[in-house]
Amino acid sequence: MLTVRALAVDIMGSPVLRGVSFDVNAGELVCLVGRNGAGKTTCLRSIMGFRKPVAGSIEFAGRNIAGLRPFEIARAGIGFAPEESEIFGELTVAENIALPTWTCPRRRSAKERLDEAYRVFPQLERYRSRGGHALSGGERKMVSIARALALDPSLLLLDEPTEGLSPVIVPAILDALGKIRAFGAAVFLAESNIYHVPEFADRLYVIERGEIIFAGSPDEARKDAAVVRVIEGTGRPSGVIENGHGA
Repeated sequence: MLTVRALAVDIMGSPVLRGVSFDVNAGELVCLVGRNGAGKTTCLRSIMGFRKPVAGSIEFAGRNIAGLRPFEIARAGIGFAPEESEIFGELTVAENIALPTWTCPRRRSAKERLDEAYRVFPQLERYRSRGGHALSGGERKMVSIARALALDPSLLLLDEPTEGLSPVIVPAILDALGKIRAFGAAVFLAESNIYHVPEFADRLYVIERGEIIFAGSPDEARKDAAVVRVIEGTGRPSGVIENGHGA
């Protein structure tokens, strides 16, 4: 489904991604794990067309999408929930989630798409009329992911879905990931905390200083002392800052 090969991306003349390669197959949940600044956000934003690669290829469903604009990539079937959530404060929860059904026609009806989003996050039902500005961080994260789901994507990109959330909210997010996978969408998840990687993840990649240093199962990663040292911050420093903040 998604094939990335030898991806290289520079920001302001500095290399951030160096020869990154990975695969996400249909129906899989694949995680990209790394410390803040390792290159996770740049990787996701490059797939979505917000960053232009200087080398390498990005193929989705057999089509080269490198160089396409973000709205074209979304219409090709890739949904994206950014780390900052980026919901509209002046719109209600219901309006935020419905946005993709207004702007991007898909195979399924708007009602089917919205019903699925609320099945993943039933907690949002009671907040339908609440303004986006009145939501907590965890609620904003749920709305952001639900909005990406309402696009009816074949592949969902999630950037740090548990970052900065209360420990009470994290299980609800992880439960939602299981539901999304059960519905058939592939998920590519960026996460800085290896212990928040779902047990049912199919594969895990670890990124450090813009390079993939590990590929394997979550269990293999957790048993690899060198990988754990890097992720927990006791390995070599990353030294890379993305978009003015860690990612």
